[in-house]
Amino acid sequence: MSLALHTTNGTHLVRPSPDAPALVPPELLAPMKHFINGVSTSGASVDAIPVYNPATGCRISQVLRGTAEDVDAAVQAAQAAFLTWRAQTPKDRAGLLLKAASVMEAHREELAALESVNTGKPLWLAREDVDGSIDTMQFMAGAVRAQLSLSAGEYAEGRTSMIVREPVGVVAAITPWNYPLLTGLWKIAPILAAGNTCVLKPSEATPLTSLRLAGLLADVLPPGVLNVVTGEGAVVGEALARHPQVAMISVTGSVRSGQAVARAASDSVKRVHLELGGKAAVVVFPDADIAAVAETLRFAGFGNSGQDCGAACRVLVHESVAADFVDALVERAGTLVVGDPAAGDQVEMGPVVSEAHHRTVAGFVERAVAEGARAAIGGHAPEGPGWFFPPTVLVDVPAGAECTKEEIFGPVVTVETFTDEQAAVTAANATPYGLSASVWTENARRAADLPRQLDFGTVWVNDHLTFATEMPWGGFKASGYGRDLSAYALDDYSRTKHVMVNRSRPEAPAADGREGADAR
Repeated sequence: MSLALHTTNGTHLVRPSPDAPALVPPELLAPMKHFINGVSTSGASVDAIPVYNPATGCRISQVLRGTAEDVDAAVQAAQAAFLTWRAQTPKDRAGLLLKAASVMEAHREELAALESVNTGKPLWLAREDVDGSIDTMQFMAGAVRAQLSLSAGEYAEGRTSMIVREPVGVVAAITPWNYPLLTGLWKIAPILAAGNTCVLKPSEATPLTSLRLAGLLADVLPPGVLNVVTGEGAVVGEALARHPQVAMISVTGSVRSGQAVARAASDSVKRVHLELGGKAAVVVFPDADIAAVAETLRFAGFGNSGQDCGAACRVLVHESVAADFVDALVERAGTLVVGDPAAGDQVEMGPVVSEAHHRTVAGFVERAVAEGARAAIGGHAPEGPGWFFPPTVLVDVPAGAECTKEEIFGPVVTVETFTDEQAAVTAANATPYGLSASVWTENARRAADLPRQLDFGTVWVNDHLTFATEMPWGGFKASGYGRDLSAYALDDYSRTKHVMVNRSRPEAPAADGREGADAR
């Protein structure tokens, strides 16, 4: 594929040549409908929401603007399907989930291309998302067949107690725009594995892979087990949170979105699972491998254009090595190839997701500079089509600056310094978020002790943003509650029931008319 390299405002953007083939065939970008009860279906309203390619700013498709009536239709289908889906054995459900994973694997390139063109993420990252989605489906299919619980036993005299694990019912899932397919499977897989049925509302900005996935699985999953309703959170999300037949609602998104859903869900006292924002601290000690930190942050800070709730966005580095660290990070960030994913696999970072979010990221940087920070690299958006923002490292950041406390959710890494260990821990914890953090040190005792002092749901040591499907993901404080991935997700999407059997037997009359234990 021939490439054209454009340079604007010091940022190099790689774009495809005019004769480059399209990433996605036109038929996959045709206007899309809701997916309810096993089929694509028109909604109660014909109003449509445009869908854009962030790398060009061009409209590429449209989806329906869902209504409360559409939500009700999907919930009714899910409720009807629940009665038979829950009755299947874990083995039977697992078999269907493994078939679903095989279908996804057969359509890997198609799903990756669709995800790339809708989100703006590079193709290599979109492929990783598809692979992670497949792995999650496969893992949950196996994990549901090996769940453990308290052993049955006698905890009250003459009575045997046992724990029964049950699905909760219809679960609504609301997913974000940054990882629509991956976070969708982080919810769909454990929800279905546990015996629930699902109504999914993807972000209206990036709904294409969710709808395509539902269509691909139509021949695998029974009708009504997986439903997708598109639309805005204020309408579709609100209707799902308030629907009396939705037993639980699971949200990955902003703190504001999570708060709105939790408030709406409180009326019916339904269960809520929230994975919300983050402000990941990266604590770098003098004995850290500075080159390794910089190389790791090249992806952990700027991968997916920094649009990751676990992104390594806030560095706290010991002042004795701060200058060396900044030099190393700026050098590594400067090597990133930024551009349109359609230009090929060499593109390492794409645009941010929308024009509105582009303004948000730029606004954070402008206000940081006004507060006294300095951009050691980046800081200004390039000209031309698409919603690109360059890798940006902010230094000389004043204490308490907005950019150190609020989630920017863009390719922006801030750098602060500290002089002693306790000050670093205090600064790292001084945020409303509690999703993830990392510690960088070669001191074994410090590496073992510091994660206990950091108030985050995941703490990496000498690493950042590496996931394992077997391990849980979720946060503390404003980052929400509930866990994605691992067998803990199955716990979240199920309920426990105590069954007690009175096994004592009444005294039977003896042969001579007397009652006694020996006459049983």
